[in-house]
Amino acid sequence: MNVEFISIPKIEDNRGNISVIEHDVLPFEMKRVYYLYDVPSAAERGGHSHKTQKEFLIALSGSFDVVLNDGKEKRTITLNKPFEGLLINQGIWRELNNFSSGSVCLVIASAVFDEDDYIRDFDQFIAYKLFSDR
Repeated sequence: MNVEFISIPKIEDNRGNISVIEHDVLPFEMKRVYYLYDVPSAAERGGHSHKTQKEFLIALSGSFDVVLNDGKEKRTITLNKPFEGLLINQGIWRELNNFSSGSVCLVIASAVFDEDDYIRDFDQFIAYKLFSDR
């Protein structure tokens, strides 16, 4: 599956730790940053795929599950460390759920918002994957 964990450099200090994401941490240029918070534990976010955009997800606080599907394999990954993130490349369906109380999900994207890049229907995603994998 076309995803990978990426460690974020961490500077430890007895006054508190700091992690920094600069140009060499991610394999793409940052074009948009947004975050999810106050998500009820029973709610789901995501439910889409991107045709070209890549995203890097980090659990800044708390935890949540990322359910991934590439059209052949389904996998669930729990994010719960602010110094490690999940790179989701294009062509991967993602759903976020099981948010803990107070969790914050930071998303760094390789592109600005473009509705045409989204596939929001799972059946259309499967059809797109069948066509694009030829």
